[in-house]
Amino acid sequence: MEPFAFENESYFSIKNWMEHNPGLVAGFTTKKGGSSTGNYENLNLGFHVGDQIKDVCSNRNKLANLIQFPVQHWVGAEQTHETLIRKITRSDRGKGADSYDQAFMGTDGFYTNEEGILLTLCYADCVPLFFISPEHKMIGAAHAGWKGTVNEIAGEMIKKWEREGIAPNEIFVVIGPSICEKCYIVNDYVINFVENTLVDVEKKPYNLISVGQYTLDLKETNKLILLKTGVPEKNIQISKLCSSCDKTEFFSHRRDQGQTGRMLSYIGWKESSE
Repeated sequence: MEPFAFENESYFSIKNWMEHNPGLVAGFTTKKGGSSTGNYENLNLGFHVGDQIKDVCSNRNKLANLIQFPVQHWVGAEQTHETLIRKITRSDRGKGADSYDQAFMGTDGFYTNEEGILLTLCYADCVPLFFISPEHKMIGAAHAGWKGTVNEIAGEMIKKWEREGIAPNEIFVVIGPSICEKCYIVNDYVINFVENTLVDVEKKPYNLISVGQYTLDLKETNKLILLKTGVPEKNIQISKLCSSCDKTEFFSHRRDQGQTGRMLSYIGWKESSE
């Protein structure tokens, strides 16, 4: 079952999580309903892609109003395809929200158990990972391109939560909209990393299509890594939405040859008093 429900032209929500966790906001944006023009038309939410800063800020404010979560409570990251994950507190609110310069440098994941913080990350084909442990009120988000995936950023989040006293079987994960297997062609160099990461996995998440060329299922690769950490299969949901296939809904770095905007993943607990 598709975990993302279309809420508005500008975003999809993880409806099931939100229905069962009052105060939770979690979703993924489309490229519709914003102020950006040209290659970034319309709802580009990334500061680092060459778009007008005023348009990006305008787009962020539009989303903030739609999901009723003020921009000054957001946090954002530089995102360098590594595996650094930071625990966020209320004192971090606003960092990377309206300026790339103020974002958390060299960071590709966030988690928190505090209210009034929206964890945000940008995408245009890479895999958005959403994490929740309702019993512990812990939430998290990670950005997994192929490098982050094979270096097991998904597993790194689980390890951090284990140190917080949260067992893998108490963690639920949604793997969000990203490039699908048929759109994602890679070479031997990438596949060697996948092989090394999934040595003990019998059914590999790729297929040879010609000499040195493979289709790679990044979503499935992240699922296999999560299973390795002890997260039960029943706790993992995968979106069928593809950023590359769907030209009307999503930006795609591959499809658009690098000249494109960014979608935003977001997850946060609203303040109880709101």
